[in-house]
Amino acid sequence: MVRFIHTSDLHLGKRFGQFPEDLRGRLTEARHQTIDILANLALTHSAEFVLIAGDMFDTGTPSPSVIRQAMQAMSAASAIKWVIIPGNHDSLSSDELWKQVASDRPENVLLGLESKPIEIAPATFVLPAPCLNRRPGRDLTEWMSDADSDGDGIRIGLAHGAVQSFGEDGAAEIIAPDRALKSHLDYLALGDWHGQISINDRTWYSGTPEPDRFKHSEPGKALLVEIENSGATPKVQALETGSFNWQRKAMHILPGENTRKQLEDTLPEVSLRRKTLLQIVAEGRIRIPDLILLDKASETVAPDFALFEMRSEALAGEYEISDLNTIDQAGALRQAAEALMHEAEADPDPHGVSASALSLLYTFAAEEA
Repeated sequence: MVRFIHTSDLHLGKRFGQFPEDLRGRLTEARHQTIDILANLALTHSAEFVLIAGDMFDTGTPSPSVIRQAMQAMSAASAIKWVIIPGNHDSLSSDELWKQVASDRPENVLLGLESKPIEIAPATFVLPAPCLNRRPGRDLTEWMSDADSDGDGIRIGLAHGAVQSFGEDGAAEIIAPDRALKSHLDYLALGDWHGQISINDRTWYSGTPEPDRFKHSEPGKALLVEIENSGATPKVQALETGSFNWQRKAMHILPGENTRKQLEDTLPEVSLRRKTLLQIVAEGRIRIPDLILLDKASETVAPDFALFEMRSEALAGEYEISDLNTIDQAGALRQAAEALMHEAEADPDPHGVSASALSLLYTFAAEEA
């Protein structure tokens, strides 16, 4: 029997340049800490080794400190073996990167830089398919069918890339979905897709251990895999690993609804907010007073979160003549407000100039009232 951890897409050294400086530092450090988290999980579950299915580094040119500190963290978990293959972000074409990794790596870190079996444990072989460049253009796992792994040992494929329609950045369909069957693999450990998903009983994407986008809206995870013997169906268990929680939630709004309460019902509990990046996508139709209340409620709760975004591009205005009474009952200002309302109603862009001007006018009037 063999038991191991399957992970991928650590993207160490990712800069998160679109975020505030203090948050960038926290997110970058969280990625480094995944090594310790994975090591602890391996020890807790008596796993013999950890497979990293590509994109350990975010680019082919990480800083020397990112490389050195990653190797030191793995060296500290000396009871565990680590197997790393290049992915599309840190492919073999980054010669200097892998020379430096090879120079800094401790004895318990093995590099799958060639398409040949690695005997990771007695009668247990890892078959690596390192990415040659960012877009290989062919199935790099084909060689596994002809790989000689000395008899009836357990065969574990390790690859990075798209299967079926899965894969980051719109990658083409490259890896054969039945690769495990074709190549007599007991398990095929894949990286590239940042969410955890099973292609079949023997083929899994582990997902990233620390999310870096709102796309998947699920906690960071790794996989604990147990194979009883050659030919046995693997037992696969998801393990949570992430420090930060990236969530995208929808708010469906109708005119007259209590938007403040609706927002409160959408938010996670207060104790979870400091490590939550939350993006709320509001859609539907909303009256101006309710929009103002929603904006104020959003401003109030935003500091609770690591990051809070209210996306309202799909939220259209609903206008009632009575709402203009807050601006003015009559006179030139009222006439201007009514003209803006009619223009906003006719504008296909719910956030056009007239709608924005009317909301601003209403806000000023409400603050003066």
